[in-house]
Amino acid sequence: MGAQFGRKEIKLALIIQKYGGTSVRDVGRLQQVARGIVEVRESGNDVVVVVSAMAGETNRLLQLAHQITDAPNTRELDVILATGEQVAIGLLSLGIQASGARARSFTGTQVRILTDNVHTRARIVNIDVERIRHALREGEVAIVAGFQGVNAEEEVTTLGRGGSDLTAVALAAALNADMCEIYTDVEGVYTADPGMVPTARKLSRITYEEMIEIASLGAKVLQPRAVEYAKNYNVSIHVRSSFTKSPGTLVVQEDQDMERVMVSGIAYNKNEAKITITRVVDRPGIAAKLFGNVADAGVVVDMIVQNISQDGHTDISFTVSRVDFHKAKELVQGVAKEIGADQVLGDDRIAKVSIVGLGMRTHSGVAAKMFRALAAEQINIMMISTSEIKVSCVIDERHTERAVRVLHDAFELQTEPPIGE
Repeated sequence: MGAQFGRKEIKLALIIQKYGGTSVRDVGRLQQVARGIVEVRESGNDVVVVVSAMAGETNRLLQLAHQITDAPNTRELDVILATGEQVAIGLLSLGIQASGARARSFTGTQVRILTDNVHTRARIVNIDVERIRHALREGEVAIVAGFQGVNAEEEVTTLGRGGSDLTAVALAAALNADMCEIYTDVEGVYTADPGMVPTARKLSRITYEEMIEIASLGAKVLQPRAVEYAKNYNVSIHVRSSFTKSPGTLVVQEDQDMERVMVSGIAYNKNEAKITITRVVDRPGIAAKLFGNVADAGVVVDMIVQNISQDGHTDISFTVSRVDFHKAKELVQGVAKEIGADQVLGDDRIAKVSIVGLGMRTHSGVAAKMFRALAAEQINIMMISTSEIKVSCVIDERHTERAVRVLHDAFELQTEPPIGE
């Protein structure tokens, strides 16, 4: 029988650890990770480890598939991509055994991480953790392949980019683990990209809501779906570096103190493109037809802005991922002819810069402060999008780094906010 999420049968402290591709990029790193896992096991904890493919391996496998065909069948693509994690779990298991502890590796099929039928971006339905529980009872470290599962027809599926994060969080929920540690190549979640902003500060805590926004807006620390899952099942995540022993960032439920911080972080995304349709007839059903065609082609639309109607016509602008730019533009050009629009304009040299913070719910003037900071640097804003805890601006890609630094300074994110403010 599949284990129900939330049940707890493990008496010892149970820790889920996930290691990304850079953490296991070669045999030397794998051996170092193995020794660290053995230390945690020998200190009296039960350990379940989720592993990604070694750095660069997934891209290598994708390239092989695309050398054969420009449009690989997604079922076969999942079969190919899942092998990267299978190699990593076997090697890590050998490393732990060589370090003096017992270990057993499991693929997503062997654990039976049951998913839906959507290849390359499957969703987890249930997890049967009995084999993992058995391994823990036998004193073994259980090593599980991240990123992969199996559907009801016994077909291999994968969970999308960053899917190993989701595997780890889902296992933590299914096993009711005491902690889910996500090991990566940075020491935690920062107020901005530390490679872009030297004064960026590591956050000791961040809420699920803020982390979901930051991750979906371009930060690559965690997969957004994994954070959503953690929020739904109240799984505490500790993001930390596999290269140091420093404490990282806890992703947790919000509290009153966290709401007092106006802005927690700055995110950016250069993988955006903008499409504008000019002089669209302003009548019911036009937007539905336009975006319905785009959605049917599998293109995800992000921001949408429609100008005020003048003489019965309006302009509509929207953003898509840069990889979908040409496909989306061609689709829109076809619809534009049908509805009698004037022109279809495209710009694939834009970026989205965003500020995120729970404090926006209770602080006024946050958006105005953002706009003033960008205006002072002569950075033009093309589009604006807001939610309860974020403000995003589309700007010229050339100004991305300057915009992030300016906003980081404007909201004084380099300084730890005083307690109680």
